[in-house]
Amino acid sequence: MTMSDASHDKPAMDPALLAKLTGGLGDRGRVSKICSAFGEVYSEFFPDVIKSETGLDVTVNYLGCEIGYKNHLVDDLSANVTLVDATLRNWSQNITLACGNGFVITLMEHLLGATADTIEEPADRLLSIIELDLAVMVFDKIAKVLRSAVNAPGGFEPSLSAPHAHDARARPPEDKPDEFAAAVNMSLTLAGIVSEFSLIIPQTALLKTKVTPPKPKRQAAGASPEWTEQLGDQVRRSHVTLEARIRLQDLTLRTISKLMVGDVIPFRDSGDVRVEVSANSKELYVCEFGRSGENYMVRVKDTMNSDDELIRHLMN
Repeated sequence: MTMSDASHDKPAMDPALLAKLTGGLGDRGRVSKICSAFGEVYSEFFPDVIKSETGLDVTVNYLGCEIGYKNHLVDDLSANVTLVDATLRNWSQNITLACGNGFVITLMEHLLGATADTIEEPADRLLSIIELDLAVMVFDKIAKVLRSAVNAPGGFEPSLSAPHAHDARARPPEDKPDEFAAAVNMSLTLAGIVSEFSLIIPQTALLKTKVTPPKPKRQAAGASPEWTEQLGDQVRRSHVTLEARIRLQDLTLRTISKLMVGDVIPFRDSGDVRVEVSANSKELYVCEFGRSGENYMVRVKDTMNSDDELIRHLMN
């Protein structure tokens, strides 16, 4: 047997052993201790961030950590989360942040004026376009706390991808080796609604990090102008599909069954024709039907609800 043949027959080193030798995998006790330190930072500091930005009280609790290959940890997350890929220069280029959709939905309702006693447990669903914009700001605050806790050299700001649904996440290339990571899992409670968020961090970064808790800065309650203005601007620019319903003259089943192409069914109303306009299955306006030049149109005569109620209806 030649030396070349012997080298080909030599078994490859176990990936876990190789990762341990190169600083990519630590013992469970050490990893758990570092993850717990992240949990303490977020439990104490993140509520202050949300309070200063929105005037709302949230509670964060550390739930523990999970260890494994990074892609597996992401796959194991609940489907009812929104994800962001993040990088922090001089620390890690492969961070994933996950936030439960329920928190963003509940936060949106509060910012649009709903009170805690009117908010119900949100359904498991994807975030709307406007809610995704709010998620951008939420993830920005989560990443800022991470940056403060790890104190990476150079003081660079985190770089975040656009938020995306768990099911819409692109599959990693099969030829790209996975790496060991840890998922730092925490709960977020707002107005009695409990959601979760997670930091999924490669152990190559985690194991060389000394977590430094920032000093909490209690700030006066009240929504930040940045959040309020950005949210209000996005709401005003959002496109909503409207539907108009006109009552037609009553017909017998016999007549309806014999309708042919070209037959005409009269409107029920005489004079001004009443039109009910709705969006997202919510009635919005009472209108009258008419014509402007060659275009048919409706003219608003009355509203079904107050302005705030209309906005909340359209957001759901």
